[in-house]
Amino acid sequence: MKLLTISVPAYNEETMIVPLYERVVEVMDQVKESYTFELLFINDGSKDGTLDQMKALHEKDNRVVYVDLSRNYGKEVAMAAGFDYAKGDALVTMDADLQHPPEVILEMLKLWELGYEDVYAKRNRREGETWLKKATSKLYYRILQKVARIPVLPDAGDFRLLDKRCVEALKQMRESNRYTKGLYSWIGFKKIEVAFDAAPRYDGESKWSYRSLINLALEGITSYTTFPLRLSTYSGFVVSAAAFIYMVYLFIKTLLFGADTSGFPSLMIIILFLGGVQLISIGIIGEYLGRIFQEVKKRPLYFVESYNEDKEMVNKKG
Repeated sequence: MKLLTISVPAYNEETMIVPLYERVVEVMDQVKESYTFELLFINDGSKDGTLDQMKALHEKDNRVVYVDLSRNYGKEVAMAAGFDYAKGDALVTMDADLQHPPEVILEMLKLWELGYEDVYAKRNRREGETWLKKATSKLYYRILQKVARIPVLPDAGDFRLLDKRCVEALKQMRESNRYTKGLYSWIGFKKIEVAFDAAPRYDGESKWSYRSLINLALEGITSYTTFPLRLSTYSGFVVSAAAFIYMVYLFIKTLLFGADTSGFPSLMIIILFLGGVQLISIGIIGEYLGRIFQEVKKRPLYFVESYNEDKEMVNKKG
């Protein structure tokens, strides 16, 4: 039988671990004649009883395994740990909040058996999200689609089934500034979508604040495309051309009508505008330079406190 790894990053999801486990077991029991599974929890430095729940399930069911990261590294790195520790012929990544219905896994497995290597779940509806979050998400993906050379699929998140070939490819991507949605598109392979309705959170509140979502959006743009740098160059040419035209205009005006001492307001406007363009350009360059600074250190992505009951002295996955 084929082994399926179901990888679940979790941060402060104490009340979600057991309900998720029960739903996953109920779903996988329907295909137990063809598949075995391991439920791989990644504890991303939780401060509540999340790890205790994982340990209790591991003692009860050896199909449950867990990786306890040494601190909170963020979801992107936690997913990378899931890629590293997955043993299955295929891997399903999903959130711990049950907004990703485990029942969709059955449809993913059917498409995987047909030869598809990346079966991604695409949301039809976003239950429990504000109109502002939906609108900004739609606008962000529209912008990213236009500026990226390799398209990122809108409304397709981290809930997907990946063939082992895809997992092995992703394991080679060791950049510190990670945007996994972009990496899925970058590695290619045979893809197909599965539509689903995202459910409201089973319990608790989302760990994603608007600030963290904005940071993720900036990470996606700066790690997936160099368009902001090109835009800075374009704006420099436009401003320079406008300044040259204005210079010619002032030169001709002075020759024809003589010097004019007025114009202080327009001069201040031009100076402030040019200063703003320069600061924006420097900020864009600084964003990319900061990412280069992080990458050249070549630090491991994460360290592991324990893998199941065993403590890891050296991180071999970095």
